[in-house]
Amino acid sequence: MTEHAPLIIDIAGTELTPADRTRLAHPLVGGMILFARNWQDRAQLLALTAEIKAVREDLLICVDHEGGRVQRFRTDGFTHLPAMRAFGRMWMDDGQGSKHREGSGALNAMDAATAAGYVLGSELRACGIDFSFTPVLDLDWGESGVIGDRAFHSDARVVAALAKSLMHGLLQAGMANCGKHFPGHGFVKADSHTDIPVDRRGLTAILADDAAPYPWLASVLTSVMPAHVIYSKVDKRPAGFSAKWLQDILRSRLRFDGAIFSDDLSMEAARRLDGQTLDFTAAAIEALNAGCDMALLCNQSLNGGAAVDEWLDGMQAARDQGRWTPSADSESRRLALLPETLPQNWDELMLQPAYRNALDRLP
Repeated sequence: MTEHAPLIIDIAGTELTPADRTRLAHPLVGGMILFARNWQDRAQLLALTAEIKAVREDLLICVDHEGGRVQRFRTDGFTHLPAMRAFGRMWMDDGQGSKHREGSGALNAMDAATAAGYVLGSELRACGIDFSFTPVLDLDWGESGVIGDRAFHSDARVVAALAKSLMHGLLQAGMANCGKHFPGHGFVKADSHTDIPVDRRGLTAILADDAAPYPWLASVLTSVMPAHVIYSKVDKRPAGFSAKWLQDILRSRLRFDGAIFSDDLSMEAARRLDGQTLDFTAAAIEALNAGCDMALLCNQSLNGGAAVDEWLDGMQAARDQGRWTPSADSESRRLALLPETLPQNWDELMLQPAYRNALDRLP
């Protein structure tokens, strides 16, 4: 076992180049994230994931594949999954007139969310993908364009129930889960891809509303991704760089013991800290030292990937200089996200009664 491989990188194309193989073999790289640009069809994707595992079997192959507008693979048989808001609307629908049954909407929505998790996880796993950054636990306050219909509902109780149902479906497919964006991104309007959102509510209000799903899901939540949001009454740093949020609140107060991913460190909000703009290495060091187990850097493999090489060299030098310390616990959390079962063959999956039944339950 490597001592600690905290870095998640990407590649530019639909197959590995020699430079990609060198980067993926780096001892600090623990996984990679796929995007739509890495997709041509299922045969190509399966060949690509096999290439990645041939470099190192323990690499965690990840993707942002939630449903709705955040779904990287949409053709060649992949099911078009609904946005999570669709399940929240199902929850509210108990029927009308003689067909009204109190609570039936909630039960139907939970069943459909479990089905969505199973379809999502089993289709990805059939193509060699280990893990998806889902589900979104943010509340739908009606303010955030970047969250919007990705959220299940505005009520934290409904969000927790539907997310738990989706997680059960993922578990049936042999896939772990990732609750995001802790402690909640739905209240702020600004998009952290391009700006630094600031949430001026106090800790009590945030824990009572946006962060409420996290302790309720403690028994099934396997990983968390914090928000690139500053909660100014709690800490001046964004949550993903805040030891107060990640260690004092998430780990100690809420007793979460799974893996913590940084959000994409190429995002604008990820590079402004304490009044200055950090480079990727400095940002990753800050995230790891704050309590993240893994640091994610996206879209820097394009145009030759010099930024990725600089990042890997910078992180190796920072480790040698003691600017961040490898963690055996973090490495154990990373490895725990790898599937423990073999995936089903795609053609066999298409005929499986449980899969066919799940498709019928989708909204």
